[in-house]
Amino acid sequence: MFACIFGKGITGGVSLAEFATAFSPRVEETAVDTVVIDAEGCELLFGSAYELANQIAKCAARPKESAGLGCKVNVALAGNPDAAIHAARFFQGITFISSGEELTCLGELPISELSPTSNVQSPKSEDQTSFSNRQTLDIGRWTLDEKKRHEEIQKILETLTLWGVRTFRDFARLPVAGISERLGQEGIRLQQLASGKTERHLKLKQPAPVFENSIELEHALAELEPLSFIFARLLNQLCASLNAYALATNELRVRMKLEDETSHERQLNLPSPMRNPKVVLKLLLLDTEMHPPPAAVIGVTIACEPVKPRVLQNGLFIPLAPQPEKLELTLARLAKLVGPENTGSPELVDTHRPGAFRVKRFGLKEKVNHRRQKNSKFEIRNSKCLLGFRVFRPPLRALVEANRGYPTQISAWGSNRSVHGKVVRLGGPWRTTGDWWREDRWARDEWDVTVEKRAEVSPGKPTPSPLQVIYRIYRELSSGSWFVEGIYD
Repeated sequence: MFACIFGKGITGGVSLAEFATAFSPRVEETAVDTVVIDAEGCELLFGSAYELANQIAKCAARPKESAGLGCKVNVALAGNPDAAIHAARFFQGITFISSGEELTCLGELPISELSPTSNVQSPKSEDQTSFSNRQTLDIGRWTLDEKKRHEEIQKILETLTLWGVRTFRDFARLPVAGISERLGQEGIRLQQLASGKTERHLKLKQPAPVFENSIELEHALAELEPLSFIFARLLNQLCASLNAYALATNELRVRMKLEDETSHERQLNLPSPMRNPKVVLKLLLLDTEMHPPPAAVIGVTIACEPVKPRVLQNGLFIPLAPQPEKLELTLARLAKLVGPENTGSPELVDTHRPGAFRVKRFGLKEKVNHRRQKNSKFEIRNSKCLLGFRVFRPPLRALVEANRGYPTQISAWGSNRSVHGKVVRLGGPWRTTGDWWREDRWARDEWDVTVEKRAEVSPGKPTPSPLQVIYRIYRELSSGSWFVEGIYD
């Protein structure tokens, strides 16, 4: 026996689903204003099914301060959830449907009231968004499959109206073979729904899983080795919970309660979703070594942000990329040695300062191959050869002879290369300045120069023509020093 509770206009305070849990732990939240409970086994507490319905109606009429809803509700009892839902939605007060009498009670309901939400869960309100909603693609507030099914049901109901089917009874009397042939399996399901003969289990309202574990210690721990056993225990439980839900995590939050009544909090952002407790434990230990708590630890709480696991398909002829777990461990060990500010990948800074960059956290990015056909209409045709620029790091200090401010001769030596020769062509100067308000302000004149080098002469061979190489040089305005910044290839 199932009991459906239908109530409109319930705002604030206790929700209808929370109210229903006071009568049965098995609750299906069909819609915001409709819930179904399993009345099996409630006789010991509330008596017969009719007494249970009376008790529900009385409790709902109580004010919200007395754990009630502050409004009247419709209660219907039937042998299956869908018949109870239809009866509660369209009959006032308390309705009792005996087994086999479903069509007698529901037969005169109009076919337009054949609610697709009686066994297709309706869109949820914002305050009912659970963890499972994060794993589905939502369109509005309907998931993709539910939206398609809802549209199919509406088309079937429109077809039935064109056929002259007006009530549940009219629909139930149609031949099953004809319904199957013309409306398909969804039509048969709707006919069973109109007849009150559906059989299904309740879609129980499951609480959102909480991925958080904590432990209080009897004795304070001031060393990392005993603390690692506590970390391992909590992480094993956490990763087991993630594995049970087929999830992983990309963010770990650790809160250590200290002996001096303060707390030490750390957050680990993982490069890719993980659920391997051994790898996560090593990362947490390395982070704790670099950022140890200032006092002894008397309690530990570890929480994580659940996400979908990483799915990667490798090609037959593509070399395998490094595993993110091993790469993250290597980066964590390097960060421990040289510091986290010196570990990562370079990123250009939004400034005109030459050579400015910063180090950002390194992470693997999965490439998505999009095959696109090249359109010759949009191709940029350039008959000239494009030059590449190779930067010298550090730039070479140079001695430059200038005539009226224009370089004519250049000589520069470095550990691996040297530049010397006559300037035969030049472009510039281009003055760049910036950050005048800072101590490390910069100002310089840049030149592109073509330097002519004399080729080495081999005995017995004709003298080769001199080589011409293009360099970029600049002069610092503050010191007047010259430097060779790079070469054009």
